[in-house]
Amino acid sequence: MKTNTYLHFNGNCEEAMNYYADILGGTITMMMQFKEAPEEVLKNIPDFAKELIMHCTLEVSDDMAILASDYLNADEKFNAGNNFAISLNADDEDEALSVFNGLAEGGTILMPFEDAFWGGKFGMLKDKFGVSWMMSLEDDSQIS
Repeated sequence: MKTNTYLHFNGNCEEAMNYYADILGGTITMMMQFKEAPEEVLKNIPDFAKELIMHCTLEVSDDMAILASDYLNADEKFNAGNNFAISLNADDEDEALSVFNGLAEGGTILMPFEDAFWGGKFGMLKDKFGVSWMMSLEDDSQIS
């Protein structure tokens, strides 16, 4: 299982990630704005946020990536204490589900681990210690 740092920004994700790419010598391999989400997701996004970054991946090396997005949460304000998560990328669905459910015990599931519109599966939670986690499982059907 691969672990990455996932950062949240207060409306300046694109600027920050371009800065980190320049400083670290990495390459941004994905940058998706909220307005690029499917209609059923987009209808829940406030107009002010549509130009913000929903997801960005900065590949720094074969074993290091920084993932990020602009923070958008109606239930919790952005602050320096909630602007990161540990992102786990699993290759095995049983392992992913077991780890996700284990971390969720005594915590709060923010997004159930289920099919994601971009392929594969995805879920988010805050564990019983207040640490934010993201679990991703890639869709192998699109890999050739």
